[in-house]
Amino acid sequence: MRLTFKRTLLLPVISSALLLSAATVAAQSAPVHNIVLVHGAFVGGAGWRPVYDILTKDGYHVTLVQEPLTSFPEDVAATKRILALQNGPTVLVGHSYGGAIITEAGNDPHVAGLVYIAAHALDNGETEASNGKKLPNTARPFVKTADGYLYISPANYPADFAADLPRRQAEFEAQAQMPTSASVFTANIADPAWKTKPSWYMVAQADKIISPDLERMYAARAHSHTVEVAGASHSVYESHPKQVAALIEQAAQHALD
Repeated sequence: MRLTFKRTLLLPVISSALLLSAATVAAQSAPVHNIVLVHGAFVGGAGWRPVYDILTKDGYHVTLVQEPLTSFPEDVAATKRILALQNGPTVLVGHSYGGAIITEAGNDPHVAGLVYIAAHALDNGETEASNGKKLPNTARPFVKTADGYLYISPANYPADFAADLPRRQAEFEAQAQMPTSASVFTANIADPAWKTKPSWYMVAQADKIISPDLERMYAARAHSHTVEVAGASHSVYESHPKQVAALIEQAAQHALD
């Protein structure tokens, strides 16, 4: 009777322990649900709409950052403000200059993984301007305003920034630009998040704004899971949303591995 009693008493305890262990394993291997998208220089968050639509349809909680592009610290602060609203682990995605932002903001404890879309993944001591001199792009020079902001000449925008978008769309975006403080291109990042967080990288093979070779260097150095998109311009996040969304979902599924 005593043996039977002990066995009966232990079975629920063992069962509970096994269930708890299984739940812990499931939680650790579960995909990340939250995704935060960060745009680059000269553009706003609306360009992410095709990617946003795919990700939300697939069940992800997606939030866009609208950084002011007035200074690097203010853009990072805008991103951290959105990260603070996330309930759980988050994949942080940056396009172009947005890559510099996520390299700094990615140290936030909410961030489980980083995704660079034709973006700068700077190291300490580097700036976008200095790296651009080492591996130059093929775009025509930006225009500077009297108060220290840069923009792309609307006449050059379609060919330089958005060559694989419909012409009318590219022309509209050229006129809807957000001038960007020139200071952001000389910002230094002391503690790059890609050194401690897993990362994924998309190289746009026909990019004229950032040299594809510079993009490959960033990806290789960070040991990023890397894909390349043939014929893609700097606007790859708009022109190839399925491939971009697929890479982000891959990051969400494996960032906690």
